[in-house]
Amino acid sequence: MRAAVVGKPIAHSLSPVIHQAGYAAAGLTGWSYTRIECAADELAGLVAGLGPEWAGLSVTMPGKEAALALADAASPVAAAVGAANTLVRGADGTWYADNTDVTGMVEVLTAAGCAAGAVVTVLGAGGTARAAIAAAARIGAAEVTAVARRPEAVDELRPVAAAAGVPLAGADWDGAPAHARADLVISTVPRGVADPLADNFDWRPGSVFFDALYDPWPTPLAAAALTAGCRVVSGLDLLLAQAVGQFEQFTGVPAPVEAMRAAVAAARG
Repeated sequence: MRAAVVGKPIAHSLSPVIHQAGYAAAGLTGWSYTRIECAADELAGLVAGLGPEWAGLSVTMPGKEAALALADAASPVAAAVGAANTLVRGADGTWYADNTDVTGMVEVLTAAGCAAGAVVTVLGAGGTARAAIAAAARIGAAEVTAVARRPEAVDELRPVAAAAGVPLAGADWDGAPAHARADLVISTVPRGVADPLADNFDWRPGSVFFDALYDPWPTPLAAAALTAGCRVVSGLDLLLAQAVGQFEQFTGVPAPVEAMRAAVAAARG
């Protein structure tokens, strides 16, 4: 059986390390997990060409909205968020979309001390930002501000916030530093986009910064947050948390979480 992570760029992804470690620990000797570079507009064609040996795909930027669009059915959370990071092939050849980013983010943010009533800033407006808004709602956020490079992108997030039941405000990218003192700041933008903000953010010590990226690490924004005394959560923490749900959906067996965690630790080291 086969599975893979798809996105563009993809060479940096540590998903194969985590899933392969899980296969080894679970005794799934006939399983393999690879990387496939694939842009969002190429995803439907790629999926259409996969044979019955394919159990599923992990979908990273920029293909999460495309993954949901091509699926034959979707989980309630993926449908509500409008994006999927997981595609699972059924026995009949149909594809089911899920979003394990949401539950993964809730897990890592709760572990970092985020609690009900938090004021949240989300940098970005893509598929990962959609999951971040849903996760913020699940931890009981009082309000969320989405900072986007395209003003119209905030409007695309409003149905997600409405479905999640959390108030959403919008801000343009130039105004990002004004929202740095939130209880929780989540960066969901691609590599390099948020780097110029590192010299401009007025961090509030003790707040939480979560960067969905993990390569390179720390990002300039994460390094600035650490220097300012913030609690920082790495994209590797989310990578593990969301991979557990994917592993179990792909294989149908419980994920050997500790073995997968050890693989992340070794990769980080």
